[in-house]
Amino acid sequence: MDVSVIGSSQAKLGASELANREHGFCNLKNNFRVLNDRVSFNRHIRWKKAGLSFTLRALQTEPVEEEKKRSGSGTRSKTVDGVRLFVGLPLDAVSYDCNSINHARAIAAGLKALKLLGVEGVELPIWWGIVEKDAIGKYNWSGYLDIAEMVQKVGLKLHVTLCFHGSKKPNVPLPKWVSQIGEFQPSIYFTDKSGQHYKECLSMAVDNLPVLDGKTPVQVYQSFCESFKSSFSPFMGSTITSISMGLGPEGKLCYPSHHRLPSDGKTQGAGEFQCYDKNMLSILKQHAEASGNPLWGLGGPHDAPTYDQFPYSNGFFTDGGSWESTYGDFFLSWYSNQLITHGNNLLSLASATFGDSGVTIHGKIPLMHSWYGTRSHPSELTAGFYNTASRDGYEPVAEMFARNSCKMILPGMDLSDANQPKENHSSPELLLAQIMAACKKHGVRVSGQNSSESGVPGGFEQIKKNLSGENVLDLFTYHRMGASFFSPEHFPSFTEFVRSLKQPELHSDDLPTEEEEGAESAVMSHESSVTMQAA
Repeated sequence: MDVSVIGSSQAKLGASELANREHGFCNLKNNFRVLNDRVSFNRHIRWKKAGLSFTLRALQTEPVEEEKKRSGSGTRSKTVDGVRLFVGLPLDAVSYDCNSINHARAIAAGLKALKLLGVEGVELPIWWGIVEKDAIGKYNWSGYLDIAEMVQKVGLKLHVTLCFHGSKKPNVPLPKWVSQIGEFQPSIYFTDKSGQHYKECLSMAVDNLPVLDGKTPVQVYQSFCESFKSSFSPFMGSTITSISMGLGPEGKLCYPSHHRLPSDGKTQGAGEFQCYDKNMLSILKQHAEASGNPLWGLGGPHDAPTYDQFPYSNGFFTDGGSWESTYGDFFLSWYSNQLITHGNNLLSLASATFGDSGVTIHGKIPLMHSWYGTRSHPSELTAGFYNTASRDGYEPVAEMFARNSCKMILPGMDLSDANQPKENHSSPELLLAQIMAACKKHGVRVSGQNSSESGVPGGFEQIKKNLSGENVLDLFTYHRMGASFFSPEHFPSFTEFVRSLKQPELHSDDLPTEEEEGAESAVMSHESSVTMQAA
């Protein structure tokens, strides 16, 4: 594979065959070029995924970093200030032993393309289960350092996400030594009413308990962050401009209330409360006794439905149900306060560790939009957000972010109400507006993300809508680089999306003539022809 920049400088990134990885990262061998500041794909690009090969003919995209002046035209054009756009790197960008980069040459080619498109940077997930895999305090950052150097050389910025959770896709568990502790002490994990443990992150109830070889999770996270800061010091504040602190399941500030919901597309339930591990029950018991109602501390709500049951199949979430009772307010207030306390623990740790590094700190919350149109908002309640038709559950969350001078990441900015199933009363647009209003009130800056790698109907238009008007954000991260991202069905649309975020404002003298416009149209019509062939 040759990737070269022809013009004032030349750079080559290698010439070996790309391996088709487990997740189907695109094969760009001999088909991806950068010519005269254009991203150019040759005639026979083949992406191997799910038994299909794709052929893309001479798709080219104009640079959008800046509008180049026409020779002798006296142009007074300028680029409109747009959102800072980042693209997520593959979740498995680094090997499990952290000694090599997966998809290295494909990532290098992709970085070149993103740079020329005007994308500001990329987001890199760094996994606790990879870096500190074998023993407490034994870190291996080598693969991630290689990526940071690669990004720096291309001239992009880097947003790092510290992932203190495990994942099934890609298969990255918690560190081996943590999982070994969990085999003998399963109470370190979140637990549901039936006693099932969620083993992809630690329960927030053990934040300050010495359950990890005599250290608390907060102490272990702090040591991890300090080692990261030291190891990446040459990049901090220059290449690395922002850091996301992992706050829970999938990195988000929430309980894993929906992890066992069916994925068959049917109406999803409200999820389940996750308060049944030994340590959570102990905290609940103490809180109930202090409030003068010891019987309320014996467990979670007895009349709440299970993961995939219709929310109104039991009495807790129904209109006039237990959620509106004195007991309901007691439990939901306690449950959400535990979540906010946990978020405060980790964001304050991040702010204290990285406050002098020239980077901004972020934390992510989920967009639990199912059942938002009901009075009880059951999906939000089980996830830990005490938000109902009569109570704003996001103001205390926004206040906590403000207290720690952190930015909030909101996913789902590609989702529209019109494309949601009617039966679960979903409204991502209204929920997003509510959270952003709470952030605005408390002076918290918001960064956005989309929800789907493969895209959703009208996704790009919805993103642009959320990035305009009063909702102007300073950063948006598009997820995520890989086979779907670079496919001929998707990448041209992404290119046009980037172009639309940085449309130039032209003086009337600089507008194209009818003759120029017709010529450009003919060229682009020819260059944008796309064909797909079965393998």
